[in-house]
Amino acid sequence: MKGTSKNVVPREFHLDRTPPPGKYPLLEIFKGLTETPPFADYPGDATANRALAGTSWARIHDGPGYIYVAPREVPIEVRSRGYEMLTSGEEEIVIARTHLTESPLIDVYLDVLHEFLHLIQRKEGRNLWPGLSVAYVDRPTELEAYAFSVAEARRLGLSDAYLRKYLEVFWVTKTEYRRLLRHLGVSLPKPRSRRTPNR
Repeated sequence: MKGTSKNVVPREFHLDRTPPPGKYPLLEIFKGLTETPPFADYPGDATANRALAGTSWARIHDGPGYIYVAPREVPIEVRSRGYEMLTSGEEEIVIARTHLTESPLIDVYLDVLHEFLHLIQRKEGRNLWPGLSVAYVDRPTELEAYAFSVAEARRLGLSDAYLRKYLEVFWVTKTEYRRLLRHLGVSLPKPRSRRTPNR
C-alpha cells in the first residue's frame, strides 16, 4: 500500500501522466528531476549524475506493479516467487501505467528518487539483486535508496504516519516491514489496544 494523497513535491518537479505505454527519455516523464533539491545530494559526481539522467529511459507498461530499475535479466529471487519483470540492456526505469496515472504525486516522486539512486549504484558496479540469501529489507542498496527518499519526505514535512503507509509494500512480510521501519528510523505503528470485555 502506498502513501496518502498529499501532493507536496518540489516546485521544480512535474510528472507527465499522459503518455501511452512505451519508452521515453527519463526526463520527459519525470520533468525537472535534476533541478530538485535532493538531486544535488546523490552520491558521486554531480555532472556524471546529470549525464546519467539525460541518457536514461522511462518505460511505461500496462502490466502490474509499481516502479523498478529494469534488470539485465530476471533475478532468481523474482523468478522464484513467480513474478515477472521487464529486462533491458540500457539504463531504464520501468513504471506501471496505473502507478503513473493514479498514484499520489508525492509517492511517484519519492519512488523515482529511490530508483534513480539504484541507477547510480549500478553504474558504480554494485549488485542490486544479490540473490535469495539477503532479504530485500536488509540489502544495503535498498536501504540506501529508501533512506534517500525518507530523508526527502522528512525535508518536505511528511510524517512518520505517511512513511509507514508509503513503505508498506506487498512483497515483504509483516516482520520484514517492521524491520525496514527500524532500519530507516521510522516509528513503528502503535499496537492496537484491546477492548476489555464488560463484566
